[in-house]
Parts: sequence; structure tokens; C-alpha cells
Amino acid sequence: MLSLGRNPGEYLVIGEDIVIQVVSMEGDLRLSIDAPKNVSIVRGEVYEKSHDKPACLSGKKGRRDRRAVPSP
Repeated sequence: MLSLGRNPGEYLVIGEDIVIQVVSMEGDLRLSIDAPKNVSIVRGEVYEKSHDKPACLSGKKGRRDRRAVPSP
């Protein structure tokens, strides 16, 4: 289990396409993530040393449309 603190605006990247961002907090915020060892979890500031900031955080159009998808 990984347990770490993040501040508003900071984020984590899990694998290649999961981003968790702290958007606001009151008091202390800690995240605990239980994931298989083969899933990479990287703090945003470390991720940006070798990648561009994720599109969903940079104001660029993300790869997913977040609108509701009608049920079949």
C-alpha cells in the first residue's frame, strides 16, 4: 500500500492513462492506493521529468469525451 500526501493542483499518474488530481482540500489530505506491483504510480513532478503534462490537466482536449454515454 502506498500512502502519500499531495497539495491542491498536484497529481499522480497510474499506469499510462489514469490521472488523480487533488482539486481542493480542507485540512490534511492523504491518498492511499492499493495496486498490483506491475501498475506504475508516479507523482506528477516526477512524471513530468520524462513526459508532457497529461492533456486532461493542461487544458488540451483529452482523449475521452466525459459526456454521458446513452445506455444501449
